[in-house]
This record gives sequence, structure tokens and C-alpha cells, in this order.
Amino acid sequence: MTYEQLFRTIKEMFMKADVSNVSEHLAFQFNITGEGEGAFYAEVKDGVLYVEPYEYYDRDAIFICSADTLLKLASGKLDPIFAFTVGKLKVEGSLEKAMMLQKFIQ
Repeated sequence: MTYEQLFRTIKEMFMKADVSNVSEHLAFQFNITGEGEGAFYAEVKDGVLYVEPYEYYDRDAIFICSADTLLKLASGKLDPIFAFTVGKLKVEGSLEKAMMLQKFIQ
């Protein structure tokens, strides 16, 4: 899977999330390793979700994982806390805000 295919798929999955009740500003960067390597960000601002294929420098947290892990997380087939615990998902930045990722996934 190429980065472009991964980004398109993940954006489609994330955009299904209802973030209208998220009042705080959240900005997450995703650094994909291995196949489909690249970076993109997801930001919630004023209850609206934006997902763009760029790095985000004023982010709350960075998630580092493989494309396969991210797809499983986004589809709800892998629990983010379990993935973090077993080392499939690395998190840099605010762990408290990183926990809000669950609002993006089904």
C-alpha cells in the first residue's frame, strides 16, 4: 500500500467520527513506518475534524506505527492502549490528549 492509498483510506475512516462534542483543540500527527511511510495529521478545531497529508508542528501528540497497525486501530480491530502496551504504537507528547484518539475510531 502506498502512502497516498493509506492516507485516503484513513481520512475516509476518520471523517466518519462525530467530534462535534469535542470542545477543546486537539492536534495529532501520525508518523507511519515501513510500507506506506509518511506523515499526516488530524486536528479537531471548534468541533470540526480536519485530516491533512502534512506534518503538524503545534501538535499535542505524535503516534508512530506501521500502516497495518493504524488501519487496525482506525477500524476498531486493535485497542490503542493494548497496541501501546505491546509496542506496536509509540506515543510522544501528551498521553492525556493522546487518549482522545478513541473519539476518532469506531
